[in-house]
Amino acid sequence: MIDKRNRIQKEERAVLVGLIQKDQTEPQVEEYLDELAFLAETAGAVTVKRFTQKLQHPDSRTFVGKGKLEEIRKYVAGKDIRVVIFDDELSGSQINNIEKVIDVKAIDRSDLILDIFARRAKTAQAKAQVELAQYQYILPRLRGMWKHLERLGGGIGTRGPGETEIETDRRIVRDKISLLKKRLVEIDKQALTQRKDRGEFIRVALVGYTNVGKSTIMNLLSKREVFAENKLFATLDTTTGKVVFDTTPFLLSDTVGFIRKLPHHLIESFKSTLDEVREADILLHIVDISHPAYEEQLGVVNKTLQELDAFDKPTLTIFNKMDLYEKRNFDEWLEESTKKQLLEDLQERWIRETNGNAVFISAIEKRIPTASSAQASAGRGGRQGIDILRQKILQKVREIYRIRYPYKTEFLY
Repeated sequence: MIDKRNRIQKEERAVLVGLIQKDQTEPQVEEYLDELAFLAETAGAVTVKRFTQKLQHPDSRTFVGKGKLEEIRKYVAGKDIRVVIFDDELSGSQINNIEKVIDVKAIDRSDLILDIFARRAKTAQAKAQVELAQYQYILPRLRGMWKHLERLGGGIGTRGPGETEIETDRRIVRDKISLLKKRLVEIDKQALTQRKDRGEFIRVALVGYTNVGKSTIMNLLSKREVFAENKLFATLDTTTGKVVFDTTPFLLSDTVGFIRKLPHHLIESFKSTLDEVREADILLHIVDISHPAYEEQLGVVNKTLQELDAFDKPTLTIFNKMDLYEKRNFDEWLEESTKKQLLEDLQERWIRETNGNAVFISAIEKRIPTASSAQASAGRGGRQGIDILRQKILQKVREIYRIRYPYKTEFLY
């Protein structure tokens, strides 16, 4: 179980470190560090400084160069910095070598994400999945990490699997992994039974990058009160509820958000939770169109869906947060005609690229942008807000009912 002594301290001061490698640009790495800072904030830390360095590839001993590491050491000395967070995975020996120089706890992006998941896990299944991912992360780092893990001071990166004594034997860790896998098999059997009990309802699953508004849209569509907040991984456990649109019922599921550089162990251990995605008949892919890197985020989700063998499912792409998109991209002095044309061009592009399977909304304001020719061509000209989204979902659900259960005429009209 997670050691309850190791609670993240409020506003733990952190320093972030990123490498600008040969296939990356400086603005791109800064955007990655923005996300890393958001992850740190979600874990209860405040970022006080960032360090970047241009290297062809990470240093095998210390990840960054010796000069940069010395620069970090001088900065953190005497400033009550409790953790230095690296944006890429570190080996156990790299962590050990870095900490010897800077004399401050060092963790990587994967460790940080695992820490957040450990904090968010509520159900027995989620807790077991996170613990499994933690042990799988630890196993190849045993030689260099045990000193890192045995700290009792708390803080980010120390919410590791706890025992009364630090386990130094690989066999014990492997036994833990084996035990957790068996426990998850039993939990999965129970979950499978629950899914079978849902009958012949069409299944719709919300997917998307973390913090794009999935839970908010879930609440709007289902009139449920799913937990939603402006933090990464606000939703960890899958939530499923029955929804009825115009006498047509279906099951709607909210799932954990995806993120770039998501630890492989986490994907593996959470595959049972993501069964809701694999078994869904329709996917609602939520995109935060206001984010500067929304296209990259869209690509990350599509790649993860491919890994889950769920990419070819009928999908409706929902471009959310149009209100923020307009605020961030349109100057207040911009002429309305120019603004309208730019919105039309944006909508026409994605309607074309998704073969008409795109909707543009602001879930918070329950609206869509000003009606455009692109919307009109997709049959959305005069409808408003969330009703347009409901109609598109209803259309897709009924299409599947007609094919799969043609005798259920009460669901079709």
